[in-house]
Amino acid sequence: MFRLALALSTVTVLALGGLAAGAGSADVFTYRTVLTAGAEVPKPKAATGAGGLLTSTITKDGTSYSISWKLTYRKLSGPAVAAHVHRGRAGVAGGVILALCGPCRSGQTGKATITKAVAEAMRTGTAYVNVHTKKNAAGEIRGQAKLTKTSIGQPASPPPTETEPPPPYDPY
Repeated sequence: MFRLALALSTVTVLALGGLAAGAGSADVFTYRTVLTAGAEVPKPKAATGAGGLLTSTITKDGTSYSISWKLTYRKLSGPAVAAHVHRGRAGVAGGVILALCGPCRSGQTGKATITKAVAEAMRTGTAYVNVHTKKNAAGEIRGQAKLTKTSIGQPASPPPTETEPPPPYDPY
């Protein structure tokens, strides 16, 4: 009986130790997506010199995925009415898999919970980002998502910081 109790307590300690070792870590994928009028399908009207950049980070924490992003652009034919992530290879139009903003402004940032399918499309290069205007409703600038950095097992969030030191210990 003692051996069984010892074995069970050893297994419990090992299991909890394994959970603690994996707790609080996440996989982080960083992307840089350069947006140009020349990459858009179909070709946009009057978008000479238009361009942009989407920088984004996807975090996989356990079985959940999230994205944080920043979109900048210049010289569009008019205000950006929407920006999306679509599924599709370069030169092929595809369906929307994630709405980023609408209407949009250059310098806009955002965060969202996403599906594993969206994260995989970004990771495998089968996702693109485009910005839509009234004049170019199908899209004015576009770019394929490019993975630039992978960090496996990073802290899921920074540890909390104390604003004040703890009070001194007083045993009396």
